[in-house]
Amino acid sequence: MSTASARERSASAGLLSIGQVLARLAPEFPTLTSSKLRFLEVQGIVTPVRTESGYRKFSTTDLERLRLALTLQRDHYLPLVVIREYLEDLDAGRDPAPPAATPPSIVPAPRRYRRDELLSAAGAAPQLLNDAISTGVLAGSDAYTDQHVAILRALVALDRHGIEPRHVRTLRQSAERDVALVESALAPLLRRTDAASRARAHELAPELAKRLEELRGIFVRDALERGLT
Repeated sequence: MSTASARERSASAGLLSIGQVLARLAPEFPTLTSSKLRFLEVQGIVTPVRTESGYRKFSTTDLERLRLALTLQRDHYLPLVVIREYLEDLDAGRDPAPPAATPPSIVPAPRRYRRDELLSAAGAAPQLLNDAISTGVLAGSDAYTDQHVAILRALVALDRHGIEPRHVRTLRQSAERDVALVESALAPLLRRTDAASRARAHELAPELAKRLEELRGIFVRDALERGLT
Protein backbone atom coordinates (compact mmCIF):
# COMPACT_ATOMS: atom_id res chain seq x y z
CA MET A 1 0.00 0.00 0.00
CA SER A 2 1.35 3.45 -0.91
CA THR A 3 2.09 6.08 1.73
CA ALA A 4 -0.62 8.34 0.23
CA SER A 5 -3.21 5.54 0.37
CA ALA A 6 -2.31 4.71 3.97
CA ARG A 7 -2.52 8.37 4.95
CA GLU A 8 -5.91 8.70 3.25
CA ARG A 9 -7.30 5.61 5.00
CA SER A 10 -6.05 6.87 8.35
CA ALA A 11 -7.61 10.30 7.82
CA SER A 12 -11.00 8.83 6.90
CA ALA A 13 -11.10 6.26 9.70
CA GLY A 14 -14.42 6.42 11.50
CA LEU A 15 -16.02 8.46 8.73
CA LEU A 16 -18.81 7.33 6.43
CA SER A 17 -18.94 7.16 2.66
CA ILE A 18 -21.97 8.53 0.82
CA GLY A 19 -23.19 4.95 0.33
CA GLN A 20 -22.96 4.22 4.05
CA VAL A 21 -24.88 7.40 4.85
CA LEU A 22 -27.62 6.37 2.43
CA ALA A 23 -27.78 2.91 3.99
CA ARG A 24 -28.22 4.37 7.50
CA LEU A 25 -30.85 6.91 6.51
CA ALA A 26 -32.78 4.79 4.01
CA PRO A 27 -35.09 3.14 6.61
CA GLU A 28 -36.39 6.59 7.63
CA PHE A 29 -36.13 8.27 4.22
CA PRO A 30 -36.59 5.58 1.53
CA THR A 31 -36.59 8.05 -1.37
CA LEU A 32 -33.25 9.60 -0.39
CA THR A 33 -30.64 9.45 -3.15
CA SER A 34 -26.98 10.32 -3.52
CA SER A 35 -28.03 13.27 -5.69
CA LYS A 36 -30.18 14.62 -2.86
CA LEU A 37 -27.25 14.28 -0.45
CA ARG A 38 -25.04 16.22 -2.84
CA PHE A 39 -27.74 18.89 -3.11
CA LEU A 40 -27.96 19.18 0.69
CA GLU A 41 -24.19 19.65 0.73
CA VAL A 42 -24.43 22.43 -1.86
CA GLN A 43 -27.13 24.08 0.25
CA GLY A 44 -24.82 24.15 3.26
CA ILE A 45 -26.67 21.62 5.41
CA VAL A 46 -23.50 19.54 5.81
CA THR A 47 -19.88 19.97 4.78
CA PRO A 48 -18.30 16.53 4.47
CA VAL A 49 -14.55 16.30 4.33
CA ARG A 50 -12.86 15.26 1.10
CA THR A 51 -10.17 12.63 0.80
CA GLU A 52 -7.12 13.29 -1.37
CA SER A 53 -8.91 11.28 -4.07
CA GLY A 54 -11.92 13.59 -3.86
CA TYR A 55 -14.35 11.22 -2.14
CA ARG A 56 -16.82 12.62 0.39
CA LYS A 57 -16.55 11.40 3.98
CA PHE A 58 -19.28 12.15 6.51
CA SER A 59 -18.93 12.29 10.28
CA THR A 60 -21.55 11.08 12.77
CA THR A 61 -22.36 14.76 13.34
CA ASP A 62 -23.02 15.16 9.61
CA LEU A 63 -25.29 12.12 9.76
CA GLU A 64 -27.36 13.59 12.59
CA ARG A 65 -27.57 16.98 10.85
CA LEU A 66 -28.87 15.24 7.74
CA ARG A 67 -31.40 13.27 9.76
CA LEU A 68 -32.63 16.45 11.46
CA ALA A 69 -32.78 18.44 8.21
CA LEU A 70 -34.63 15.69 6.36
CA THR A 71 -37.10 15.28 9.23
CA LEU A 72 -37.84 19.02 9.34
CA GLN A 73 -38.26 19.07 5.59
CA ARG A 74 -40.51 16.00 5.46
CA ASP A 75 -42.65 16.50 8.57
CA HIS A 76 -42.82 20.30 8.75
CA TYR A 77 -42.53 21.30 5.07
CA LEU A 78 -39.70 23.69 5.91
CA PRO A 79 -37.57 25.22 3.14
CA LEU A 80 -33.86 24.49 3.30
CA VAL A 81 -32.97 28.14 3.92
CA VAL A 82 -34.96 28.04 7.20
CA ILE A 83 -33.45 24.69 8.16
CA ARG A 84 -29.93 25.97 7.46
CA GLU A 85 -30.49 29.07 9.62
CA TYR A 86 -31.79 26.87 12.43
CA LEU A 87 -28.70 24.64 12.21
CA GLU A 88 -26.42 27.69 12.14
CA ASP A 89 -28.04 28.93 15.37
CA LEU A 90 -27.41 25.54 16.96
CA ASP A 91 -23.79 25.60 15.76
CA ALA A 92 -23.33 29.04 17.35
CA GLY A 93 -24.40 27.69 20.72
CA ARG A 94 -27.74 29.47 20.72
CA ASP A 95 -30.95 27.74 21.80
CA PRO A 96 -33.37 28.61 18.99
CA ALA A 97 -36.98 27.59 19.11
CA PRO A 98 -37.78 24.87 16.57
CA PRO A 99 -38.89 26.54 13.35
CA ALA A 100 -42.63 26.64 12.84
CA ALA A 101 -44.14 24.31 10.32
CA THR A 102 -45.39 25.77 7.07
CA PRO A 103 -48.56 24.59 5.37
CA PRO A 104 -48.19 21.94 2.68
CA SER A 105 -47.61 23.24 -0.82
CA ILE A 106 -50.58 23.41 -3.16
CA VAL A 107 -48.32 21.76 -5.75
CA PRO A 108 -49.18 18.05 -5.78
CA ALA A 109 -46.52 15.77 -4.36
CA PRO A 110 -44.75 13.58 -6.91
CA ARG A 111 -46.71 10.41 -7.53
CA ARG A 112 -45.43 7.16 -6.07
CA TYR A 113 -46.11 3.84 -7.77
CA ARG A 114 -46.33 0.39 -6.26
CA ARG A 115 -44.74 -2.42 -8.25
CA ASP A 116 -48.02 -3.43 -9.90
CA GLU A 117 -48.82 0.21 -10.70
CA LEU A 118 -45.36 0.68 -12.21
CA LEU A 119 -45.82 -2.35 -14.45
CA SER A 120 -49.24 -1.13 -15.55
CA ALA A 121 -48.10 2.44 -16.24
CA ALA A 122 -45.10 1.27 -18.27
CA GLY A 123 -46.88 -1.60 -20.01
CA ALA A 124 -44.12 -3.93 -18.89
CA ALA A 125 -44.03 -7.63 -18.09
CA PRO A 126 -42.94 -8.57 -14.56
CA GLN A 127 -39.88 -10.41 -15.88
CA LEU A 128 -38.64 -7.29 -17.66
CA LEU A 129 -38.76 -5.36 -14.40
CA ASN A 130 -37.01 -8.22 -12.60
CA ASP A 131 -34.28 -8.20 -15.23
CA ALA A 132 -33.91 -4.41 -14.97
CA ILE A 133 -33.49 -4.65 -11.20
CA SER A 134 -31.13 -7.64 -11.27
CA THR A 135 -28.84 -5.93 -13.79
CA GLY A 136 -28.81 -2.65 -11.86
CA VAL A 137 -30.60 -0.63 -14.53
CA LEU A 138 -33.39 0.05 -12.01
CA ALA A 139 -33.12 0.02 -8.23
CA GLY A 140 -35.65 -2.17 -6.45
CA SER A 141 -37.97 -0.22 -4.18
CA ASP A 142 -41.33 -0.28 -2.42
CA ALA A 143 -42.28 2.98 -4.15
CA TYR A 144 -41.37 4.09 -7.66
CA THR A 145 -41.44 7.50 -9.32
CA ASP A 146 -42.34 8.92 -12.72
CA GLN A 147 -38.67 8.61 -13.65
CA HIS A 148 -38.85 4.86 -13.05
CA VAL A 149 -41.92 4.72 -15.29
CA ALA A 150 -40.05 6.54 -18.05
CA ILE A 151 -37.05 4.21 -17.78
CA LEU A 152 -39.22 1.09 -17.82
CA ARG A 153 -41.19 2.36 -20.82
CA ALA A 154 -37.92 2.86 -22.69
CA LEU A 155 -36.87 -0.67 -21.75
CA VAL A 156 -40.20 -2.01 -23.06
CA ALA A 157 -39.62 -0.29 -26.41
CA LEU A 158 -36.04 -1.57 -26.64
CA ASP A 159 -37.08 -5.08 -25.63
CA ARG A 160 -39.32 -5.28 -28.69
CA HIS A 161 -36.15 -5.11 -30.78
CA GLY A 162 -34.21 -7.61 -28.73
CA ILE A 163 -32.32 -5.08 -26.63
CA GLU A 164 -32.54 -6.36 -23.06
CA PRO A 165 -31.76 -4.61 -19.75
CA ARG A 166 -28.40 -6.41 -19.55
CA HIS A 167 -27.45 -4.79 -22.84
CA VAL A 168 -28.03 -1.26 -21.54
CA ARG A 169 -26.44 -1.72 -18.13
CA THR A 170 -23.35 0.05 -19.41
CA LEU A 171 -25.46 3.19 -19.98
CA ARG A 172 -26.02 3.55 -16.25
CA GLN A 173 -22.38 2.81 -15.58
CA SER A 174 -21.47 5.47 -18.13
CA ALA A 175 -23.76 7.94 -16.36
CA GLU A 176 -21.97 7.25 -13.07
CA ARG A 177 -18.64 7.88 -14.80
CA ASP A 178 -20.01 11.16 -16.15
CA VAL A 179 -20.97 12.21 -12.62
CA ALA A 180 -17.47 11.34 -11.38
CA LEU A 181 -15.97 13.36 -14.25
CA VAL A 182 -18.14 16.39 -13.48
CA GLU A 183 -17.33 16.18 -9.77
CA SER A 184 -13.64 15.95 -10.57
CA ALA A 185 -13.86 19.04 -12.77
CA LEU A 186 -15.69 20.94 -10.03
CA ALA A 187 -13.49 19.68 -7.19
CA PRO A 188 -11.67 23.04 -6.76
CA LEU A 189 -15.02 24.74 -6.11
CA LEU A 190 -16.41 21.91 -3.99
CA ARG A 191 -13.36 21.96 -1.72
CA ARG A 192 -14.10 25.53 -0.74
CA THR A 193 -16.39 26.12 2.21
CA ASP A 194 -17.99 29.40 1.12
CA ALA A 195 -21.59 29.29 -0.08
CA ALA A 196 -20.84 31.20 -3.29
CA SER A 197 -18.37 28.57 -4.52
CA ARG A 198 -20.72 25.72 -3.75
CA ALA A 199 -23.61 27.53 -5.43
CA ARG A 200 -21.42 28.06 -8.51
CA ALA A 201 -20.58 24.36 -8.59
CA HIS A 202 -24.29 23.55 -8.36
CA GLU A 203 -24.96 25.83 -11.34
CA LEU A 204 -22.13 24.42 -13.45
CA ALA A 205 -22.85 20.73 -12.86
CA PRO A 206 -25.99 20.51 -15.07
CA GLU A 207 -24.24 22.50 -17.81
CA LEU A 208 -21.27 20.15 -17.86
CA ALA A 209 -23.59 17.14 -17.85
CA LYS A 210 -25.48 18.63 -20.79
CA ARG A 211 -22.25 19.06 -22.79
CA LEU A 212 -21.26 15.46 -22.11
CA GLU A 213 -24.70 14.31 -23.25
CA GLU A 214 -24.37 16.37 -26.45
CA LEU A 215 -21.02 14.76 -27.19
CA ARG A 216 -22.43 11.29 -26.59
CA GLY A 217 -25.29 12.01 -29.00
CA ILE A 218 -22.85 13.20 -31.68
CA PHE A 219 -20.67 10.11 -31.27
CA VAL A 220 -23.68 7.77 -31.47
CA ARG A 221 -25.07 9.45 -34.59
CA ASP A 222 -21.65 9.39 -36.23
CA ALA A 223 -21.20 5.70 -35.45
CA LEU A 224 -24.67 4.92 -36.80
CA GLU A 225 -23.97 6.73 -40.05
CA ARG A 226 -20.72 4.82 -40.50
CA GLY A 227 -22.30 1.53 -39.51
CA LEU A 228 -25.34 1.80 -41.80
CA THR A 229 -23.45 2.88 -44.90
